[in-house]
Amino acid sequence: MTDTAGPAADASEAHTTADTEADAVGADAAVGTDADGPPRITPTTRVLLHDLAVRRDRDEWIVGRMTTRTFVALPAVGARAVELLGAGLSVGRTEESLRAETGEEFDIADFVGDLAALGFVARIGDHAVPDAEPPRASLPWLRPRHVRLALHPVIPLLVGALLAAAAVVLVRRPDLLPGYRDLLWSRHGSVVLLSGAAAGWTLLLAHELAHLVTARAAGVPGKMRLGTRLQFLVMQTDISGIELAPRRHRLTAYLAGIALNLSVASSLVLVLALTETGTTAHRLLAAALLLALLPLPFQCMVFTRTDLYFVLQDLTGCRDLYGDGLAYARYRARRSVRSVRSVSSMRTVRAVRRGVGAGDRDDDPSARLPAHERRAVRLYSVVLVVGTAACLTFMAAVTLPVDVALLVRAVRGLGPGHGLAGNADAVTVLVVLGGVNVLWLVTWWRNRRPRRSASAT
Repeated sequence: MTDTAGPAADASEAHTTADTEADAVGADAAVGTDADGPPRITPTTRVLLHDLAVRRDRDEWIVGRMTTRTFVALPAVGARAVELLGAGLSVGRTEESLRAETGEEFDIADFVGDLAALGFVARIGDHAVPDAEPPRASLPWLRPRHVRLALHPVIPLLVGALLAAAAVVLVRRPDLLPGYRDLLWSRHGSVVLLSGAAAGWTLLLAHELAHLVTARAAGVPGKMRLGTRLQFLVMQTDISGIELAPRRHRLTAYLAGIALNLSVASSLVLVLALTETGTTAHRLLAAALLLALLPLPFQCMVFTRTDLYFVLQDLTGCRDLYGDGLAYARYRARRSVRSVRSVSSMRTVRAVRRGVGAGDRDDDPSARLPAHERRAVRLYSVVLVVGTAACLTFMAAVTLPVDVALLVRAVRGLGPGHGLAGNADAVTVLVVLGGVNVLWLVTWWRNRRPRRSASAT
């Protein structure tokens, strides 16, 4: 699962990136300080910018610093101001140039403060701006030149040819299609659990490595880590910064994991066709095929910010589809609650009419978005609410009771009266199933701490 910052991963959520949208050049922001205090910005001040990448996106420009994986959406005049400041023009000269080009006045001193807060400015006049430590990348020794072929246009053609070959085989041999019984290839539940966990986590690691490799080929550092999506424990790859790459590279990075799963599954189909049915090798290959295909339906759960979510976000041109969709869903929920209360209390109705209690939190958060984003966000909010509710309901009605039953059965299966095999099975269930649930809790708690700290700050 990818995790980029809006278009984000996951973020959007859990990003190490500051995903900020600047709607105007003159927004207020704090300027970085040094031992002598914040430098004073005058019309004659010149700034030194870090190495920034710029890409046009519809009516805006994405400006970012790949080292820190921080980027911002700017209007055209903001991108022009960055260009002029980067060329060495002073604050005053930049304001004059923009006035001549647009006929409008801009406060470039405040704009420089914005850039400094984002970590885009190395020096303001003679004052060095403190720089934050860049986030660590996974496999830092892997350079773009090492994996350049990952973005070669022939790769999608090879994947398509492999899929076509597997499809032809399945049409001729529909008996090769896997079923859930293929996972139960052994009589011993412990063996099935251990082998399934080993194969599943191996495929998961390969899936995330596909994201990392394609992003690294585009010059994006990337970092793999564990995360949670609702009740699911997932491995995710933060490829914040891919937004600065061309669209073909972005979509390739988002879809690389799915392409790898499909390639593995197609290869297994071709090998299965050459093995004798009923043999241990055939059963193992069938189980591996099912494990390679199982993650694919999960990718359609775009309300959990899966790989297909980021494809959808990119194609709709949204900055933060999940964050904006969640904000709009909360707004609609507050409106619904307020409407219900107004029916039973005329006093509340009169108060609302007088404007009592009305404030920014009651404003439609999607109203500030461009028309194309507003439509996408409102539709996505429905998918978000319905999908999340269905997912949590399934967990409460099915997954949680099954897990509890298996754990209780495993505990009862311990003891001298159950023999060596029975105790081994019980211990395996406790270690594998219990370990996954404990790991989910630890990962959820660890990822919550940075959010709580940021909120407190």
